[in-house]
Amino acid sequence: MTTQEKPSALPHIKVLDLSRVLAGPWCTQMLADLGADVIKVEKPGDGDDTRHWGPPFLKDNEGNDTTHATYFTACNRNKRSVTIDMAKPEGQALIRQMVAQSDVLVENFKVGGLAKYGLDYEHLKTLNPRLIYCSITGFGQDGPYAERAGYDLMIQAMSGMMSITGNPPGTPGGGPLRVGVALTDLFTGVYACSAILAAVEVRHRTGVGQYIDMSLLDVGMAILANQAAGFLNTGKVPQRQGNSHPSLVPYQSLPTLDGAMLLAVGNDGQFARFCEAAGQPQWAHDPRYATNTLRVANRESLIPQIEAVTRTQTTVQWVALLEHKAVPCGPINNVDQAFADAQVVARGLKVNQPLALGDIDSTAITSIASVASPLRLMDTPPVLHRPPPALGEHTDSVLAGLGLDAAAIAQLRSQGAV
Repeated sequence: MTTQEKPSALPHIKVLDLSRVLAGPWCTQMLADLGADVIKVEKPGDGDDTRHWGPPFLKDNEGNDTTHATYFTACNRNKRSVTIDMAKPEGQALIRQMVAQSDVLVENFKVGGLAKYGLDYEHLKTLNPRLIYCSITGFGQDGPYAERAGYDLMIQAMSGMMSITGNPPGTPGGGPLRVGVALTDLFTGVYACSAILAAVEVRHRTGVGQYIDMSLLDVGMAILANQAAGFLNTGKVPQRQGNSHPSLVPYQSLPTLDGAMLLAVGNDGQFARFCEAAGQPQWAHDPRYATNTLRVANRESLIPQIEAVTRTQTTVQWVALLEHKAVPCGPINNVDQAFADAQVVARGLKVNQPLALGDIDSTAITSIASVASPLRLMDTPPVLHRPPPALGEHTDSVLAGLGLDAAAIAQLRSQGAV
């Protein structure tokens, strides 16, 4: 990521972010990383729920916990924070003023939740026909579950994702498991960003914005990907099978002399090279294992033989040997090992941002670390121009941009509207 040596991709796009937690903020952070001006509207006093979702909390310069959850920092950099109480008429009026200047609005209230404030799409498009309005809900704007609240864990369970994640029934640790991060929320944010950019392109042609209805459940079903395709076209229900793959063999974790490694053989050529490196060239010609389809059918006899061989060397030895033979493999890192990996370091995937002044004590916390954007646009790269904001850090400057003077802002604050 750059600190603005080059032009960013979306400096002309203004985003009003009414979303909280993860899916919406992940979407708007992607837009902010691409240079969009994102204004995050938060509830006075409390702010986004994730400001308080800890531990873990940010550490001060002496290594002690603060009251600021690290969760918030994952998806809110490059934004400006304003505090507005949209339950008050004065707050609603401020948001309408901001809408008039915005290209995109992102919100994740329950279905109909903003209509009572006159902040739904039907009301706001009359103020700004160019507005692209993206709603993110658990189950979408229609259907029997539309009124329900939706959380990532619920969707992982309902979509079938948990049913295909974890060890098989009857094995140690067997049972449905959630993915280790809120996968559905994150993918919904990515899909929402894609939909918004598509709507921007349509607006170039038509001059008119549009409404976008994003559902966690829709996304949860979509990211079943090959597992869904297999079921829909064969009727066979996918099952949990730990770290192995339903359609590729060997494509799984394997034991080594000092732990485990990941082997990812994707074609017959790679398998033949693996067999040669492992000192077992005959496996590649065995009529049971000569093709991937045969290996899938006969995995029960092949995998124990492979495991017996992989246990004879350390993970580092196997990785060095197989990389030399162009066989995809690697260590199974924990998170600190991943961030220490030479390739991760070379790609600059950990970034630090100096902390802005605000309600976080900048003398106790001087910087915030996060993961760099993976969007590598060479001519218009993602930018780092603001750390995750303190609650309401930019309220006065944003309201001044709407034409309010200091006295008007003070009056709104005394009314509890900001």
